[in-house]
Amino acid sequence: MRFHLTGLAALNGFFAVLLGALGAHALHDRLEARGALQSWQVASTYHLVHAVGLLTVLIWAQVQPASNGRLRLVGQLWLAGCVLFAGSIYALALGGPRALGPITPLGGLAFLAGWGLLALEGFRKPDRIS
Repeated sequence: MRFHLTGLAALNGFFAVLLGALGAHALHDRLEARGALQSWQVASTYHLVHAVGLLTVLIWAQVQPASNGRLRLVGQLWLAGCVLFAGSIYALALGGPRALGPITPLGGLAFLAGWGLLALEGFRKPDRIS
């Protein structure tokens, strides 16, 4: 299965900004009435940070082709985290079924697994800074 991680990273960034703006403006009163505005903000922040992080990892993969497979897995984990973590929070904030609640930590674990794998990759070879 091939992934177009650059396109998916860009779409994640697009939707993170769009959903953040919707939460700050069009949905603000609804989210505030539900007591979910802060949760929405957390979701959009994590969403955007991981979209930018994914683009950074893709640049790294271009510089370190030997690491492509591991870095691709980092990207896949972060994409899963965006869907599971941020997606479930967005849905819950809008009144989605409470059954989505247990999905949120799975997204957090995907984020953590991606960061852990990235750390391992970062320690594989010393940095060459000139």
